[in-house]
Amino acid sequence: MWGKKGIIALMGSGELTSTMVEVHKELLKSLGGDARAIFLDTPAGFQLNADDLSRRAVAYFRDRVGHPMGIASFKSRESLNTREMEVAHRALASAHFMLIGPGSPTYALSQWHGTLIPEIFKQRIQDGACLVAASAAALTVGSFTLPVYEIYKVGQDLHWMEGLHILDHFGLPAVVIPHWNNAEGGTHDTRFCYMGEKRFRLLEELLPSHLPILGIDEHTACILDLEKGEGRIRGIGQVRLRREGVEMSFQRGDTFSLDLFHGQMRPEVSYEDAFKNGMAPDLNLERDSFWHRFQTLENDFQEAFEGKSSVRAVNALLEMDRVLWQAHQDGEDPEFIAQARERYRELLVQLGLVSESFLTHRKQRLEPLVESLLHLRNRYRREKRWEDADALRQCLQEAGVTVEDLPEGFRWKLPHEG
Repeated sequence: MWGKKGIIALMGSGELTSTMVEVHKELLKSLGGDARAIFLDTPAGFQLNADDLSRRAVAYFRDRVGHPMGIASFKSRESLNTREMEVAHRALASAHFMLIGPGSPTYALSQWHGTLIPEIFKQRIQDGACLVAASAAALTVGSFTLPVYEIYKVGQDLHWMEGLHILDHFGLPAVVIPHWNNAEGGTHDTRFCYMGEKRFRLLEELLPSHLPILGIDEHTACILDLEKGEGRIRGIGQVRLRREGVEMSFQRGDTFSLDLFHGQMRPEVSYEDAFKNGMAPDLNLERDSFWHRFQTLENDFQEAFEGKSSVRAVNALLEMDRVLWQAHQDGEDPEFIAQARERYRELLVQLGLVSESFLTHRKQRLEPLVESLLHLRNRYRREKRWEDADALRQCLQEAGVTVEDLPEGFRWKLPHEG
C-alpha cells in the first residue's frame, strides 16, 4: 500500500536543540543537497517573539545543520493581505522540507482551517517532500488534536478538537501526543503532554476505540517513511503506539512497519501494564536519571530567564556544569553528555546576549540624565566650583558610573562595559 511518497517526521520536542541536529541532517540528506527548507511560523504567530523564533530557526539550520532555511510567514490570516498569503503559499508549495514547531496547536488550527495550507502539506508530502511537525505542531497532524493550554492552564473540560487529518490522508489514522514523558511538574504528574495519568485515561475514553495513539518522548523523533512503509526512531527517548488495549514501545534506532497502524499489534503490553510499568515509571526513580536532572535544570533556567532572575539563572547553569561533570565520572552515555553540553553552551550564549542587551538598554535610559549632570559638572569646573564638580562626580561614581575627563570633554561608562 506504500508508494512513492515523502516523509512525515514527528518530534516530541527539541526541534531546534542539539538532540535533533543529526535528525535534520538525515532527513535533508534523503531529499538531496539542494532541498529547499522552509520554516512556517503559524503556531507561535500570536506570540510577541514570533519573529525571534523564526530567526532562531534560520540561524540553527545555517550554523548547526549546515543548510539554508527560509521563512513562510503566516502568523494570522486576519492580518495578512492577499499578496502576503500568496507569498506564504508559494513558499510552502515549493518546499522540499517544511518545519513547524512550538506555540499553540489550537491557535495554529484556527489559522489553517479553511485555508490552502493543509492541502499544501498533503500535496508536498505526496510529491516526496518532508514535513517535520514538532511539539505543538505535532499535535495538529492527526485525526484529533489535544487542546493542551485550554485544559492544563485555563481549566476547560476534557475534550478533543478536530485535527488536520494529514496522517489519515496517507492511511495512518492516529492521534499524536508529543511531550509524552514530560516531567516539568516536578511533584505533580505532567506526562502525556502535561495531562498526567488521571486526565489522560479519561481523554483516551473520549476517542474512538480503534484509533491509534502515537506517544513521542521529548527530544525524540518518529520518522514515518511513506515510501518504505516504515517508522524509524531517532533522538534520546522512546515512541509508543497504543491501539485497542495494546501498547508497543520503540527505542532509538528501532524500526517498525506502518502496517501496525492497521493490522494486529502483537500483545507486547496492555494499557494497564503500560501505565503501571513502561508508560508510567515511578517519578522518584525517573528523577535520578541524568537526562531528567539536566532537563529539570534547563526548565529552572528558562523560568529564571523569563522572570528576569539572573541569580537563579546563573545558579541553574552552575548546577548543570556539576551534573555534566558527574555524568562523565559515572560513565553516562557519551552521546547524551555531548548533546547536553551543547545545550548548556546554548544557554550560556542566551544569557550572555540578554546581559549585553540589558546593559545597552540601561545605558540608553541613563544617558539623558548622566549627560546632563556631566555638562553641569563641566560648567562648575569652568566656574572653578571645584567642590560642587567633585560632589557630582562622586554621586555618579556611587551610582556605578565611571567618568573619564578628556581634553575635548568627557567619557563615561557603566560597570562591566568595555
